[in-house]
Amino acid sequence: MVEFFYLLSGALSESLSERQQKILGAIQESEERLQEATTRLTESETQLAQAQMVIESIQKDAEQTASQVKSSILTDGKAEIERLTSSAKAQIGTIESRVRKQISDYVVSLALQRITTQLEGKLNSSLQQQIIDRNISKLVE
Repeated sequence: MVEFFYLLSGALSESLSERQQKILGAIQESEERLQEATTRLTESETQLAQAQMVIESIQKDAEQTASQVKSSILTDGKAEIERLTSSAKAQIGTIESRVRKQISDYVVSLALQRITTQLEGKLNSSLQQQIIDRNISKLVE
């Protein structure tokens, strides 16, 4: 019976030893997987940090570009407004000059007609000619 216990104890010891080896192997494999996962996590965190830096750089560049475009548009708009204002003032000045000339010509014409009408009955042709010549010379000046 002692032999039986001895045999049983040897088989049990061998079984326990195999189990221990399997458990140790599983623990070692788990530690390796943990190490790989930790390495991948570290790499992922590094890539995330790099991606965030790139995103921030792109955002800064976009904001700077937007600011430059806005400034350029405002500057161009102001220049265009000034150009249009200047052009409009010049056109208004030209129109005013034409209107003044037309009014002046019309007033002169009316004055000459009135004078001519008044003088036709009162003056002889020689005196009428002198008055007309004098008025014409004033218009030329």
